[in-house]
Amino acid sequence: MSQHFNPRDVTWLAFNERVLQEAMDESVPLQLRIRFLGIFSNNLDEFFRVRVAGLKRAMDFKQKIISESFFQEPSKILSKINTIVLDQQQNFSKTWEKIQEEMAAQKIFIKVAKNLSPLQEQFILRYFDEDVESNVIPILLHENTQMPYLRDKSLYLGVTMKKKSTENHKNFAIIEVPSRALGRFVILPSEGEEKNVMLVEDVIIYNLPHIFSYFGYDDFSAHAFKITKDAEFDLDNDIKTTLAAKIEQGIKSRRKGKPTRLVFDREIDKDFLEFLIKKLNLTKKDSIIPGDKIHNFKHFMDFPDVFKNEKKPIERTSFLHSKFKKNRVMDVLLKEDVLLTFPYHSFVPVIDLLREAAMDPEVKSIAITAYRLASNSKIINALINAVRNGKEVTVMIELRARFDEEANLMWKERLELEGVKVLLGIPDKKVHAKLCVIKKRVQNKTIQFGFVSTGNFNEKTAKIYSDHLLMTSDRKIMADINKVFNLLKKPKLNPEIALKSCQELLVCPTFMRKKFLEKIDFEINEAKSGRKAEIIVKVNSLSDRDLITKLYDAAAAGVVIKMIVRGIYCAINQENFKEKMNSISIVDEYLEHARVIYFYNKGAEDIYISSADFMTRNLDYRIEAAVKIKQKNLKKELKDILEIQLKDNVKARILDNKLKNKYVQNDLPNFRSQIETYHYLKNKNI
Repeated sequence: MSQHFNPRDVTWLAFNERVLQEAMDESVPLQLRIRFLGIFSNNLDEFFRVRVAGLKRAMDFKQKIISESFFQEPSKILSKINTIVLDQQQNFSKTWEKIQEEMAAQKIFIKVAKNLSPLQEQFILRYFDEDVESNVIPILLHENTQMPYLRDKSLYLGVTMKKKSTENHKNFAIIEVPSRALGRFVILPSEGEEKNVMLVEDVIIYNLPHIFSYFGYDDFSAHAFKITKDAEFDLDNDIKTTLAAKIEQGIKSRRKGKPTRLVFDREIDKDFLEFLIKKLNLTKKDSIIPGDKIHNFKHFMDFPDVFKNEKKPIERTSFLHSKFKKNRVMDVLLKEDVLLTFPYHSFVPVIDLLREAAMDPEVKSIAITAYRLASNSKIINALINAVRNGKEVTVMIELRARFDEEANLMWKERLELEGVKVLLGIPDKKVHAKLCVIKKRVQNKTIQFGFVSTGNFNEKTAKIYSDHLLMTSDRKIMADINKVFNLLKKPKLNPEIALKSCQELLVCPTFMRKKFLEKIDFEINEAKSGRKAEIIVKVNSLSDRDLITKLYDAAAAGVVIKMIVRGIYCAINQENFKEKMNSISIVDEYLEHARVIYFYNKGAEDIYISSADFMTRNLDYRIEAAVKIKQKNLKKELKDILEIQLKDNVKARILDNKLKNKYVQNDLPNFRSQIETYHYLKNKNI
């Protein structure tokens, strides 16, 4: 059966290749191309921390479990991964070389120690003395001493030292590049129209003779390397230990994670490399990848804005939804539903609603879920002010949000200090639903309103992630949101029972899968009866075996299936399909994060927005929520946006069986969906 599915991890690498394609696209502005290289690199780091580490652990499991989870043997998948990653790394290097040539044409240069002007040398010496030196602690390495702890998100310099008089004797040291404290880039003084940037590690390399002046060495070389570790941690079932304590322990346990990848400058001293591999206990089975001079390219997502006259590919200014230009958010919602589509619409009304609720004397309570928050969250500030104004505030914080565990622990402590009631969810299930309910009391009557979203309540990511958020005072929707919060307040309740009476929300892990399977079955029956049947699925990832199989049944029956899948895509068109699945992936300036599911339903056109992807982990092991859009004008708006995306012939790639990432090409004029969506919503906003 595995031949009917592409392995999830191989399809993820195909997605990351689409990110790399954006960096390779010469029509994309230079700064954005550099940012895509940073995104590609950061994505790959997380892939090795989580997925590759998981595959290596899975090699110890029984064959049946392996087949169910991965669609193929982990050893075969790991072999494919190494081949694909090495090929992608070559394309990455070529792309970076080409970008640097184009930067040079604009008189923008990344300087290294050997090509500094006298003025720049003086600047670097002073900068090192005043800012860098206090953050640099070299660690000398010895054959008989234990390898020091190396962080998996840090960049290191491997230093080889020797005296010219004793050529054969070498000593080694490691220096952690202090990018957390200083950033990665230093803008140098320049003459004329030139712009010169230097990396912090090159500032350190320039100053190696000073750093090691005590030891009498006169010959130095230093090259960058980084390691990637297994980032998963197990939460034991000790009921005496709180979830927060387990998360804290888990974060600490990541320090002990086994390295899954070593990436290094291919010019690194060979003796140092052998020493490092030995000390890290790596073998030929591990991912040991030679690369170029620069590593930890994720920092290049924040490359300095030194570019001249760069055109912006998409209008970057989010605009306030017309409904809120003259009215309070609260007043609008009590009359009608409003659909916000980020980042085209401004995120401000979400924050404004919480601020209004914090100040309104008739508001009695606010309950909201929090998965990933902005570092200086205005959402949190509004909630804290609500508590100070006497409101009852409940925040569900998901401590297990991967790589945000530490930040969410901090938010938990701060909120509890302010008097917020913090919920930590259900023991075995992450809370990924994006929900908020606000209650006010007017003349002995309770009025409720709030929102349901496809993305996080995070004002920073709302500027670059494309998501939908429904603001509503629909009584049935609010009643269902309350049921979810009641379950979260009493995590020992059976979700099947606690959420059984939900009428408007489709909630995981109870009913969403079942409902969507029923909806697909209905379209299958329509197609078999010779009537129009159509399904549109827009998700980040499609990997759930049961849903894919049901979509196969639909395609075989003749249902028209259109899919927009940004990332993982495990489906394969089969020979017996009456209607081939038309699947595309859009990778552009904004990250396509929204989940939208459409069913023709005899012309009634049912359309849902959801926090859940079509993945087993979402549908069976998380608390997720989807809501049906009922207001006719909002249904049309969502459908129009889907149709716009399906017409993309600039940034859309075809998701074929071989994952070749070919761009959609036709004889129609260029149609770039993110630009067209902006104009569509802007024109509606007048």
